[in-house]
Amino acid sequence: MPADPRRGVVLLEVLVALVLLGAAAASLTALALESGRATERARAADRETRAASAFLDVVALWPREDLERRLGSRHQGAWVLEVQRAGTALYRVTMRDSTGRRELLRTSLYRPDSADVRGADAHP
Repeated sequence: MPADPRRGVVLLEVLVALVLLGAAAASLTALALESGRATERARAADRETRAASAFLDVVALWPREDLERRLGSRHQGAWVLEVQRAGTALYRVTMRDSTGRRELLRTSLYRPDSADVRGADAHP
């Protein structure tokens, strides 16, 4: 019986198809793994931002004297807290990650001097 020349071609086509399917499956697996890692990074960033926000809620209650004492940058728990005087009665508070590179939250706080408050109360 003579050899069928198409048998070798069909085998080659099957091997190429299997290689393509394997490459596609490997790509999909890598994509799924990276997607899972990205989701976990997003969840971790959300947890970090929520915790920083809770701490910033506490900082927002600080009186002027506490803000004055903490002017500049300092490590505060898991973050770097930066307090700057932006005006005579205005403070800019920034929360950064533990390295101090990535800004998580920023707000401005108004804290008038107690003499200014008493003066404003005395004048109708």
